[in-house]
Amino acid sequence: MGAQWKAKHKTDAANAKGRIFTKLAKEIAVAARNGADPDMNAKLRSVIELAKKASMPKDTLERAIKKGAGLLDGPANYETVVYEGFAPHQVPIIVECLTDNKNRSAMSIRMLFRKGQLATSGAVSWDFKHLGQIEAEAITADSDAELAAIEAGAQDFELGEDNEVVFLTEATDLDLVAKALPEFGFSVNTARLVYRANNPVTLADETALAEVEAFLDAIDADDDVQHVYAGIAG
Repeated sequence: MGAQWKAKHKTDAANAKGRIFTKLAKEIAVAARNGADPDMNAKLRSVIELAKKASMPKDTLERAIKKGAGLLDGPANYETVVYEGFAPHQVPIIVECLTDNKNRSAMSIRMLFRKGQLATSGAVSWDFKHLGQIEAEAITADSDAELAAIEAGAQDFELGEDNEVVFLTEATDLDLVAKALPEFGFSVNTARLVYRANNPVTLADETALAEVEAFLDAIDADDDVQHVYAGIAG
């Protein structure tokens, strides 16, 4: 029994990593539409950093760049589609899909929302902020996050573990702030646009929380789903 569980655990881990690579490859391909040189393409540079942290194979990464730039198998015809709705217990969520088949994605999302509630555009997003999020690390022990936020033009910052800091920006300022932060003692790990809930729901009941997490995991596992943003506290 133990050996079977270990084998299943390894398979689940491999499948999860495969899904991560698939999502990253699509994001890389879309970013590479604006140029295959990461030094000249900030969005591509950021996604490449994410891919490297996830240990994506070099040939997979390079193939995604070439595909997005139209150098391999034609251009990458991915479209961004955003869905809004509620997970169980009225937890608001926003789902970003990156798909080459909008009809397939719509059908999958409708099925995934059977245990929740799919809503119309604007029904949930009004209670979320769409902003830039930069995950960075202090270069030196005396790097000042507050000073860096002010000088680089960030709206706010949050201190994490060790030397990690999350800088929050206006959506239009993301790239400018990311480029400026190294001047003020912080190396940028990732920089992307995100949704953050204004009024996250607090679930004290563990059973309810488990139901919401299972719902979110099922949505995130779909191949067309790129990001899931949930308005849940904690």
